[in-house]
Amino acid sequence: MRAIVGTLLLAFVCASCAPVHPGASGGAGNAWTVPGVVRLGEPDEPDNLNPLFGHTSATDQISGLLFAFLLRYDDRGNYIPDLALTVPSAANGGISRDGKTLVFHLRRGATWSDGAPLDARDWLFTYHAILNTANNVKNTFGWDDIASASAPDPYTLVVHLKNVNASVLGIFAMGGTGYPPLPAHLLAALPDINHADFNQHPISSGPYVLREWDHGSSLRFAPNPRYFRGAPKVEVLWKVIPDSNTMLAQLRTHEIDVYPYVDETSIARLASIDGIAVTKKLTANWRHLGINCARPALRDVRVRRAIAEAIDWKRLNDTIYHGYNTLATSDVFPESWAAPKIAPYRYDPAGARRLLRDAGVSHLDLTIISGNNKQENADAEIAMQAMLHNVGIKLSIRNYPVSLLFAQDGPIYSGSYDLEWSVDTNAPDPDNTGLWSSAYIPPHGGNTSWLRDAIVDRTSNAALRTFDIAARAALYQREEERLHDLVPAVFFYWENGYFATNRDLRNFKPAAFIADTWNSWEWEIGPSASPTP
Repeated sequence: MRAIVGTLLLAFVCASCAPVHPGASGGAGNAWTVPGVVRLGEPDEPDNLNPLFGHTSATDQISGLLFAFLLRYDDRGNYIPDLALTVPSAANGGISRDGKTLVFHLRRGATWSDGAPLDARDWLFTYHAILNTANNVKNTFGWDDIASASAPDPYTLVVHLKNVNASVLGIFAMGGTGYPPLPAHLLAALPDINHADFNQHPISSGPYVLREWDHGSSLRFAPNPRYFRGAPKVEVLWKVIPDSNTMLAQLRTHEIDVYPYVDETSIARLASIDGIAVTKKLTANWRHLGINCARPALRDVRVRRAIAEAIDWKRLNDTIYHGYNTLATSDVFPESWAAPKIAPYRYDPAGARRLLRDAGVSHLDLTIISGNNKQENADAEIAMQAMLHNVGIKLSIRNYPVSLLFAQDGPIYSGSYDLEWSVDTNAPDPDNTGLWSSAYIPPHGGNTSWLRDAIVDRTSNAALRTFDIAARAALYQREEERLHDLVPAVFFYWENGYFATNRDLRNFKPAAFIADTWNSWEWEIGPSASPTP
């Protein structure tokens, strides 16, 4: 897949000119740069540092700092080796001809940050921990397809699948249900790992080790001297800054080096800040209005359709979100080979009233929830409140810290909500079984709309069980048409991420998929570093 990438140089220079360093002189870099320390401004903190239990984007991002996976995604969504020496394929013999056997050859000499060896035994322990029903793993999608796994030696893994799974490599990579090997020497003796100290104070297999977690404020990461690629050249400070105005102020006063996913109201103001570069990238983050189909008031599809038609989605995007993002009609990445053609819901308040009348609804009280870390979210909720009031629906607003919103026992995963306004993120493969199949309703997965539909179940499963691209694309078209008819969610936009970074920061490459920490061992900062091109 080809991602849309553009660099906006914050100076009026022609395209053929070399990039400039506002605020710098004589190639010395920015005076405010802290050599050897990358300060990330982040809107939230993780709900758990064990990827098996953490639901937030912060957990995915930090996993890229702390852990080595068998595979990773690069900034374009391609698989790259991590602990594995190569990405298994039919061509290299890593995937059998029938698609049901995978072989991974692992690096020798990899260790945990405490010096213990890291090898196939750790992955086998993790596999069994994921399928251990005593562990409250957030999602076992993909792992359920494994029939058996073995390690003929400490550096070889052989995985046999029950069925063909076209997206199976994703469980060996980073993010979503991709989990890294966990330390068997620390955890194997425990009856379960739900409350293991490791979940808050993990040892590391990745480029960094956790030095300190000041809850609600920051996390500090130091280079891991035992990292198999070699210790990184920087420390990382994760500054928790939920308020977008504070984030912009700290970028302006140079207290942070990275402002990821710049708030829409702040993008135009970036041109007045010296010493930074701004990168725009279409990302696989999609905002949606999730609808809890299990709620009695929302079980009738006519009510859900009325909600979709009562709201002017284009107006929300153009005004509150300033038109920076790309309107969505499905949850399949728009640049994917599987992107379907789906018409948007029309804005039709009169039609919404008719649908409610036909459903026998004269008055409806609902509550919408979202994260409290983005002003646009609150503004959008207020706008939706007014639009829904116009068709006879009373909407109350209740927002949460993101770490609580997505917690295992939080409102989304416990089903304690009517409508939810949040962002989800995709892996490169279009498989979305874990989001819509009835087999993956919490606590078994991420179907947090509580949708139960035999057609969606059948279609998404069929798309997963073949490597035929044309067949898969046709099946996703059919599945997305069905989702459009059932309205378990309204897909609002695909995020065009704007990333503001210190010009002295090198090798920070925003990713279209999952996590911008995918290559964090390469980061450098300081006067000796070349500017980001």
